[in-house]
Amino acid sequence: MAKEESLELESTEEPKSKKKLFIFVGVGVLIALLIGAGIWFFMGSNSEEVPVATADGVVQAETPATGDLAIASYVPMPRPFLFNLPGPDRARLVEIKVQLMVRGTDDDVLTQKHIPLIEDALLTTFSGADVQKLSTQAGKDELRQLALLSVQNTLQSVTGRKVVEKVLFTGFVMQ
Repeated sequence: MAKEESLELESTEEPKSKKKLFIFVGVGVLIALLIGAGIWFFMGSNSEEVPVATADGVVQAETPATGDLAIASYVPMPRPFLFNLPGPDRARLVEIKVQLMVRGTDDDVLTQKHIPLIEDALLTTFSGADVQKLSTQAGKDELRQLALLSVQNTLQSVTGRKVVEKVLFTGFVMQ
């Protein structure tokens, strides 16, 4: 009788451990699938081809125009702009580090080619600023917009189009 009880206990323990193993493996596979799906969803394909249906119903891949969708690149000015501004009580020393945001390699090359012209336009714009305005964030934003317009107008006369999309201040010190 003791042998029968031990056989019954052994036979009931094996299916439970197999069930647990099966459940853990199933949960592990499910988690792996969810992680894989999440990675695929967030990484996705970086293909720039857009499917387009033609008149005869054939779907073709079309690459979008590079005008607005070109990769942004940043062209740093070789040295910071350092200039004096007269103030109501004393003159202030201002240092501004600038980078220009352009789209595509053609605009990047054009911008680097015309850096002396751009530096002149920026220095002229910066030296005409008001110390009172530069002490506020709104004044700095206004100066950034004036600098952008100045650079775009200067490059428009040389290249025939607006090359620079944004003027970015990467450093701004006023003493």
